Amino acid sequence: MKRIRVKNILIISLLTFSFLFTGFQPTGSRAPEFKLKKVVIDAGHGGRDPGALGSYSKEKDITLKVALLVGKYIEENLPDVEVIYTRKTDVAVDLKERPNIANRNKADLFISIHCNAATNRSAYGTETFVMGTKNFEANFDIVKRENSVIILEENYKENYEGFDPSSPESYMMFNLTHKAFLSNSLSLASKVENDFTSRVNRHSRGVKQAPLYVLWNSSMPSVLVELGFISNANEERYLNSKDGQTYLASAIYRSVKAYKEEIESL
Repeated sequence: MKRIRVKNILIISLLTFSFLFTGFQPTGSRAPEFKLKKVVIDAGHGGRDPGALGSYSKEKDITLKVALLVGKYIEENLPDVEVIYTRKTDVAVDLKERPNIANRNKADLFISIHCNAATNRSAYGTETFVMGTKNFEANFDIVKRENSVIILEENYKENYEGFDPSSPESYMMFNLTHKAFLSNSLSLASKVENDFTSRVNRHSRGVKQAPLYVLWNSSMPSVLVELGFISNANEERYLNSKDGQTYLASAIYRSVKAYKEEIESL
């Protein structure tokens, strides 16, 4: 009995010392903090897909110019962040491939840049979308337009497993979304819209949720930014102007910078 008691005392002592030493690890051995290392910037549409059409311009050209500017500002001012583009020229990139580029590169953030359009020519303002099905019916026209680009792709029925962008029933699968990224996506989206209003003096239509394929298929916080309505004459002029593109790109860059500071301070 005495030997067993001594053995138990030794075991308890060893466990106690082990616990004490693990509790006093040097600062350098702490788990690494999260860093924003890679950002994928997606210029919407391109090549055979012009996107929304204005009276004299195409969405694909505006989104490319703004996307390249956003990337340039990040590269110049946030040298520790790698920028990856889904396209840098006027080429077609399949809708499914855009988020896959981000997934393959293990990106920390995905930003898809677009221009809006409406049959109501007086509609104007910016919008930023995150993945979700809240108020789906109200946003269905935008959802249908942005997802319908898959019809231009070869074998789209096989590649997208029968998904029909014009059928509300096809969106039932989007209920199984990656809610783990919703909070961070909403944080970035809010910053983008706030910067559009406070720094660029644009009218914001707010942050919205929609089942957009390009966001649903990404495995990281993701947003889709609508820069304005190319169908509105005033906004089309602004979207095509050098100042307009510079201000909008700068606002998106500042939002990424603020988002980076926020998540790295947690």
